[in-house]
Amino acid sequence: MLTDDLLVRIPALLLALTVHEAAHGLIAYRLGDPTAKEHGRLTLNPLAHLDPIGLLALWLVGFGWAKPVPVNPLYFKGDRRRGMFLVGLAGPAANFLLALLFSLLFAALPLLYQHQLVRELMTATFIYNVFLGVFNLLPFPPLDGSKVLAYFLPRNIAYSFSQLEQYGPLILILLIFSGILPRLLQPLAAGAIGVILAITAILTGRGL
Repeated sequence: MLTDDLLVRIPALLLALTVHEAAHGLIAYRLGDPTAKEHGRLTLNPLAHLDPIGLLALWLVGFGWAKPVPVNPLYFKGDRRRGMFLVGLAGPAANFLLALLFSLLFAALPLLYQHQLVRELMTATFIYNVFLGVFNLLPFPPLDGSKVLAYFLPRNIAYSFSQLEQYGPLILILLIFSGILPRLLQPLAAGAIGVILAITAILTGRGL
């Protein structure tokens, strides 16, 4: 069971949020958009990415957000819709990959279990990355999942769908206080954890 010690929770949260946002900026930059770089967001410095309310929500209730990375698809080389799809997918993918990395470390280095602080820090990092990845893949504006979904929609429907983004904060608040969001996240996160542990077992012959 995770400790409430801030030395465990805060570093785990900061790492998950920072990697998520930096991944968005990096993929946008690789596609030709310099906006994130110009705003100082191509960095692993967590102070550049933090949204205080989103961090508090992630800490208290298990899901949250960081300050969105600015992206201008007009700079993208090639298909802009594909570019937004890749940028949207990059953040959650980075979280899942980081969770897999920590799972592999645990499986490959079982001695880490003997150190309580290290064990709790790695476990917290694993869990927060999974929950942040799953949360952001939900297809509700302004979450990343809405940009991933838009790529597969006809252009006219995708445009109408994108207009919902202005109501994004209200949608999230309603989902949170109605209890719908927690009920969605728990089974999805459990499924993601199962997949990551299965991959870990395949690669190492040992589970987390």
